[in-house]
Amino acid sequence: MKNKVLAPFILSLFFCISAFAQNRHTVSGYVKDQSNGEGLIGVSVYVREAETGVVTNPYGFYSLTLPEGNYTLVFSYIGYQKVEKQVNLDADKTVSIEMSDESTDLQEVTISTQKEDENVKSIEMSVNKVEMKTIRKMPALLGEVDLIRSIQLLPGVTSVGEGASGFNVRGGDISQNLVLLDEAPVYNSSHLFGFFSVFNPDAVKDVKLIKGGIPSLYGGRISSILDVRMKEGNAKKREINGGIGTIFSRLTYEQPFAKGKGSFIVAGRRSYIDVLAKPFLNSDLKDSKFFFYDLTAKVNYKIGEKDTFFASGYFGKDVFGGGDFGFGWGNATATARWNHVFSNKLFMNLTGYYSNYDYNLGQNQNKPDAKDKFDWKSKIISTSIKPDFTFYITPSNQLTFGGQYIYYDTRPGKAIAVSEGENTDISLEPRYADESALYIGNEQKFGDRISLQYGVRYSYFRSLGPGTEYDYLEIEKGQRKIPAFPGKTYKKGDVITSYGNWEPRASLNIGITADASIKASYNRTAQYLHLLSNTAASSPLDVWTLSSINIAPEKADQVALGWFQNFKNNMYEASVEVYYKKLYNQIDYVPGSELLLNEFVAGDLLFGKGRAYGAEFYLKKNKGKLTGWISYTLSRTERLVETINNSDWFPARFDKPHNFTSVAIYEMNKRLSLSANFTITSGTPATFPTNRYEWGGWPIGNNYDGARNNNRIPAYHRLDLAATLKSKKKLFKVGQGEYVFSVYNVYNRRNPFSVYTRANEDTPLKTEAVRYSVIGNFIPAITYNFKF
Repeated sequence: MKNKVLAPFILSLFFCISAFAQNRHTVSGYVKDQSNGEGLIGVSVYVREAETGVVTNPYGFYSLTLPEGNYTLVFSYIGYQKVEKQVNLDADKTVSIEMSDESTDLQEVTISTQKEDENVKSIEMSVNKVEMKTIRKMPALLGEVDLIRSIQLLPGVTSVGEGASGFNVRGGDISQNLVLLDEAPVYNSSHLFGFFSVFNPDAVKDVKLIKGGIPSLYGGRISSILDVRMKEGNAKKREINGGIGTIFSRLTYEQPFAKGKGSFIVAGRRSYIDVLAKPFLNSDLKDSKFFFYDLTAKVNYKIGEKDTFFASGYFGKDVFGGGDFGFGWGNATATARWNHVFSNKLFMNLTGYYSNYDYNLGQNQNKPDAKDKFDWKSKIISTSIKPDFTFYITPSNQLTFGGQYIYYDTRPGKAIAVSEGENTDISLEPRYADESALYIGNEQKFGDRISLQYGVRYSYFRSLGPGTEYDYLEIEKGQRKIPAFPGKTYKKGDVITSYGNWEPRASLNIGITADASIKASYNRTAQYLHLLSNTAASSPLDVWTLSSINIAPEKADQVALGWFQNFKNNMYEASVEVYYKKLYNQIDYVPGSELLLNEFVAGDLLFGKGRAYGAEFYLKKNKGKLTGWISYTLSRTERLVETINNSDWFPARFDKPHNFTSVAIYEMNKRLSLSANFTITSGTPATFPTNRYEWGGWPIGNNYDGARNNNRIPAYHRLDLAATLKSKKKLFKVGQGEYVFSVYNVYNRRNPFSVYTRANEDTPLKTEAVRYSVIGNFIPAITYNFKF
């Protein structure tokens, strides 16, 4: 099998490393937060005498192999006090430390908790990290902190409009982003149709968005990785925090156990729009339901010096409906991880996860005597095992390798329709598949100025039985294809079809000066899971489908080049990145396509290619009373599908050539901080009629040239403001509280989500354009947050 090609390469590296390691010793350990015992990600561990160093991994672990001698280890992390340790490296040593917050000095306010020059020195490019401390201070809709809305203020990230689910990155649709919560995929990251995300900010520890230069460790999506890590729970003391807001409330509880060897965190949220609205609903709507809730939990336990166990989970639901109608969706994830230190050079993280996304739609489901009913349930379940290894060869050479196995169980629709008391089963058969991958990557430093990260991932996908597949006959190009009967039936365990893809990755950093560098990257990615949606914005009812005989995997190639520069002792950081991405096997749809409960949905699909290119400008201020950033993205996103737009390139639905955002946070004093967000973007493309004809006295819009997305709706712009005021009085004599006042859409802009044409009601022969806005007013809010 092709995967075996990697095995000899790994073995040869181990032999070389063993020979090289003679007369050298290793110092390793963990770096944690002194206040709560959480592992700190990305701490700089610098060896002064050797002028080299590393950064801690996602669990706070580091390892350095050096010649025998005396060294000074310098641990630094913005927002924390620097720590120095003297080490006599006459044998392998373990040095674990805890770092404490810097004293509260308004002149030293920071919005970054990473190494000061990380943006210049790191091999990473096209990566954005937003600290939770910063997100909590930013203005938010209805005063509620939201992770997904916050990352939409970063360069290269957009959405199709107000209230749209998910986000778009560098020309990809929302399904092309791999959203991970403690390494488990989240298939729908939205509550309330996109207004809020599923991530409880009180339970989130770290957020990283990778837009390019994707390491070989990651796979499965072709546009970006949003890696969200949960808190591990306070290992020092009991802690309770939460908030009471305009639309929902939150409560989080953390506590250590087993004398500090373990800790846990439990966090819950529940909206109460339905409760507040109930007195104002008439008799027809008195039973209406519209709310969401979620529960997040995590536990960790240190078994010994070399072993730590983590278990985490998420469960959330959205419920809507009233009277005879019901609608809902939800995510459930569970992750178990085992960290093991085989030696002070070899670190392993073994992950197993379960992820389940389900949705349902029904009418008269709870009425046994009803003659007409409808009940539809759908879900996608994935389970996985994933071993990851990091081998710290030298401070200048770090090897990563591992693999992953995923099993998919998709239920596109279990549906029963009842008409006049007669049942009709219109369910679709389940679909099964598995995906396996092996990867290897190496990061090397060549002197002080050059570092290189390179690797390869091989992914292998199989569509599995039982199931039935059809050949499709194309009667007319660009129109619905007809299934050829009978289809071919496969038994359980049969391999229906398979795909394999090599996915090379590479990144380069060349230091120009101590404060500036040039970076370049290339990555190829493959995706075997597809989201089918022919609407302007994704909805919870969109269909996830697997690659099959008739649906090939999506693939993408991306190259990027950037300049990174710091100013005034790292107070300011700036970057300019240009990128070009080619996308293959992109899915489009025939006119009048039917995607829901369609056994022959493959006949309604068209396939083409895409391209996205642009430049991202980013300036960030990290220190001082005033912090924040401004970004501007100039980009294009286009698709080419035969028969659409006269077989010529056309703008994708989420193409926004201009995207400007700014974030400002000002610390007035120890109690009061002010913040503002401003964004202005191009309007999204839309297809408007070029002419019309009359039928029965009514005008019918028509595109004589068959153009797709031939116009653009008006630009989107919005200003948000917020103020955070800490309470003077202690909560229950031990805790603290704060009030957050916010105004969303300050100047009452009625931003269009879409624009469509229709016949005027009074003069039917007159055509008018209609602007549809999801939010057309300013929205004030107040939230009270507490912690004790």
